[in-house]
Amino acid sequence: MSANSAQSCLLEVSLGRLRLPNPILVASGTFGYGREMERVIDLSRLGGMIPKTITATPRIGNAPWRTVETAAGMLNSIGLDNDGIEAFLTHHLPYLISLGIPTIVSIAGRNCDEFVALATELNQQEGVSAIELNISCPNVSGGVDLGTDPALCEKVVRGCRAAGGLPLIAKMTPNVSDIAVIARAAQNGGADAVSAINTCLGMAVDWRHAKPLLANGMGGLSGPAIKPIALRAVYQIAQAIEIPVIGIGGIATVDDVMEFLVVGATAVQIGTANFYNPTVATKILDALPAAIAELGATEVCAVVGRLEVKSPVHDNS
Repeated sequence: MSANSAQSCLLEVSLGRLRLPNPILVASGTFGYGREMERVIDLSRLGGMIPKTITATPRIGNAPWRTVETAAGMLNSIGLDNDGIEAFLTHHLPYLISLGIPTIVSIAGRNCDEFVALATELNQQEGVSAIELNISCPNVSGGVDLGTDPALCEKVVRGCRAAGGLPLIAKMTPNVSDIAVIARAAQNGGADAVSAINTCLGMAVDWRHAKPLLANGMGGLSGPAIKPIALRAVYQIAQAIEIPVIGIGGIATVDDVMEFLVVGATAVQIGTANFYNPTVATKILDALPAAIAELGATEVCAVVGRLEVKSPVHDNS
């Protein structure tokens, strides 16, 4: 493909009823509420913003230490530290809407009723583009089971679907035996898309003092270490459902993005890389048209799901 072909690449994508100007999103919990990053990145170029997960009431989060670097990533046990939905609506949502890009609000509840109440309130707000249901956070005592049980997953998605017309994205946990089963439940409940994956449950220890490094004992592993797991999960989900998939996990380069696209993701979220390279999203966006052009395509949707996997060879000897 020529340089002109790369320049004319169509980056717009659709996640069901939600249209994004491009497939590069920033993951919840890694970009604050946007203001923290506006001095180092042109936020208006992002495909969308997913601010910190909000809950019905303020949460102080878990005790420190709450983050630990690992050899190929990061463990976190933040515990959904946030000021609650009322503070979000008053102090953060107006700014997010002013950016002129899709605002996807991440919510978490201790039970189905809390999710539905939050979704109901957000459906009454002007400017919210979609809701991401964080049913998969491994760092809180309640709510994570909603993402590990198909029946509960379908119930919470269905309840939030009935709460209003905003597009819904269900965030999948990798800490299950069959992630495709959970994704199908989300689809059956009325989700417009699923995002995969949330962090992998892990731990780090100080062997000299025989203590965990995280005060909570365990936390969620993110970063390059989980990319192979995330790619596998996205591929399996994309084969099992008809709604779009958003890929998350260890994305730091345009090659990472392309890998997620060809295994079946329609869009991606960049997470841990934002902490050490806050301009990574726009750098990837600059490189994306040329990468798509390498595959002889002129639009993102033309490369989604291109992966060719041969049937496994069985040794019958």
